[in-house]
Amino acid sequence: MSQDKQDSGFPNPMIRLTIQFMGKHGATLIKVGVTAVGLIVVFVNVPAAKLGASFQQIHWGWVGLSFVLIATSLAARAVRWLALLRGLGVAIPFGRLVELYFVGNFFNAFLPSGFGGDVVRALEAAQDVSPAVAAGTVIVDRLTGLLMLFALALLALPFRPAGFPDQILAAVTAVSLIGVAGGVLLLDGRLARRWGGWLPGKLSVTDETKPLAQLLTAVQGCGWPAILQAMGVSILFNLMLISWWAAAGKAMNFSIPITFYFLVVPILSVALLIPSISGLGVRETIAPLLFAPAGLAAGQAVALSLLVFTLQRASSLMGAPIYLKTLRRQRLRHDR
Repeated sequence: MSQDKQDSGFPNPMIRLTIQFMGKHGATLIKVGVTAVGLIVVFVNVPAAKLGASFQQIHWGWVGLSFVLIATSLAARAVRWLALLRGLGVAIPFGRLVELYFVGNFFNAFLPSGFGGDVVRALEAAQDVSPAVAAGTVIVDRLTGLLMLFALALLALPFRPAGFPDQILAAVTAVSLIGVAGGVLLLDGRLARRWGGWLPGKLSVTDETKPLAQLLTAVQGCGWPAILQAMGVSILFNLMLISWWAAAGKAMNFSIPITFYFLVVPILSVALLIPSISGLGVRETIAPLLFAPAGLAAGQAVALSLLVFTLQRASSLMGAPIYLKTLRRQRLRHDR
């Protein structure tokens, strides 16, 4: 074979390998890229000195309270998951559900998505119940949490602080209304089947052999009594979520009305839906805009967001020994 032919053919396998790599890891690269770009934008516009100034007089008691609220919220969410499983007539011990929440939270620290832990929880729970039930209840668990967060934001709107910008008010209202409507649509199921009946192939919501239809059946199977119980627990969880943001703000000596957190935390939580590493970079980009009406400078808003992110990641590390314990237990069970 001539040198010309070798040279002309050389790029083909390289291109092929690149395409294969992007096919396998493209989503991860996008998430890492979004986070990197977000952080670059933040640190270009916010001097490190101003960012660091917010941490100089930090109150560790409030930091500890924020951390405790984050960690204990996992047990509250396990109660919500338990209610949904019982609605389907299946049971996983409560202690096991708490373990799975800690394990899922641990994987969130390492997987480039705020929802990576949900996948892990579903896979682990599928060892005790059917995969459709595991995935369906995890989805409803997440949906009820978001639904009640948006509902609380709408309830807080009449009590917004004076001078709350119209643009942010419109954004909070739109995001919350869309979130509530979308959540009810998915939880009810009948409307989703009626409006989504035209979807073809794997996206079908009417063909029970397809994954989405099976998931929707599991979602509907929980029943409204169980869903309403889950919503009640979600109110408690979201109050804890708002409280750990407020405690982090107190730790930095920021004077922010509690109603302000009710309005902006839903938007910060929706940032987890944007491809990124657990919202890192995305939340820090929008935090200055959201907290400016509360009197925070850009550096202070970014510092608050980073503090909450750090505390969430620190709490997630508690899942590491729990995960090792579950692996050891599974190995012993397999050896028997």
